Amino acid sequence: MEIESTQYKIVLVTVGSLEQGEKIAKAILTAKLAACINMFPINSWYWWEGEINSSREHQLIIKTNVHKFSELADKIKTLHDYEVPEIIAIPITTGSKSYLDWLGKSLK
Repeated sequence: MEIESTQYKIVLVTVGSLEQGEKIAKAILTAKLAACINMFPINSWYWWEGEINSSREHQLIIKTNVHKFSELADKIKTLHDYEVPEIIAIPITTGSKSYLDWLGKSLK
């Protein structure tokens, strides 16, 4: 069964290493700012200081509550090595009831 939702978000964050991703993930989970974090290696292409760059990074996919976003973003900024870290929130508009129920319970 699917239900509509406006209270949850997926937050995307890229990091430069597996170790940094693990450090950020553990800190976020310990602070109860996320219910679940997935991390996988990616190849990134981007503009930086007027030039096209590429690098191997790791992408964090963070599931959280909309009300925790500001605190989550602040925590990421304090732990992140990048001068301008990616912190992008995407609303979860629909999901399975059982998963969204679990998500909510995990953030309390």
